[in-house]
Amino acid sequence: MKQVQKILCAVDFSEFSPSVAETAKTMANAFGAEIVVLYAAPSLSQYVGFHVPPTSIENFVGEIVTGAEKSMDNFLSEHFEGVKATGKVATGYAAEEILKVAKDEKADMIVMGTHGRTGIDLILFGSVAEKVVKSSPIPVLTVRPGK
Repeated sequence: MKQVQKILCAVDFSEFSPSVAETAKTMANAFGAEIVVLYAAPSLSQYVGFHVPPTSIENFVGEIVTGAEKSMDNFLSEHFEGVKATGKVATGYAAEEILKVAKDEKADMIVMGTHGRTGIDLILFGSVAEKVVKSSPIPVLTVRPGK
C-alpha cells in the first residue's frame, strides 16, 4: 500500500463537519500525514441567463467565498490543533472540485462526509460522496453522520 502523506478533508461546515475533521485528524496522526481541508462553494454559474445579471451572481459568490474563508480559518483552529493542516476554498460543483484539488495537491487519501440522503432527496440532489468514490483514483474514506 502506498504511504499516506497528504489527506484531503472535504467539509461543508455543516453540523457533521467536526466528525469528518476528527476522522481526518485521527488518520493524519496515524500516518504522520498533513491535511488539506477543502470547502467547495457553489459557483451558481448555471443561473446566468435567468434574468439575473452575471455581476450580481459574481458578487454573491464572492461574498460566499469570503465568508467561507473566514469560516475555514475558524474551523482549522478549532478542529486541527496539533496537526499540519491548511485550508482551501474552491468554487464549483463539489464532487468535481474535490477530485480536482485532490489531484492538484497530490493527496493520497480523501476523507469526507455523507449526508445519508435517501429516496427522493437522493434522486433530486444526487450524492457528492458517491460521485467522488466512483471517480477517485485514490482511497476515499466516507464518514456517515451520527444520529
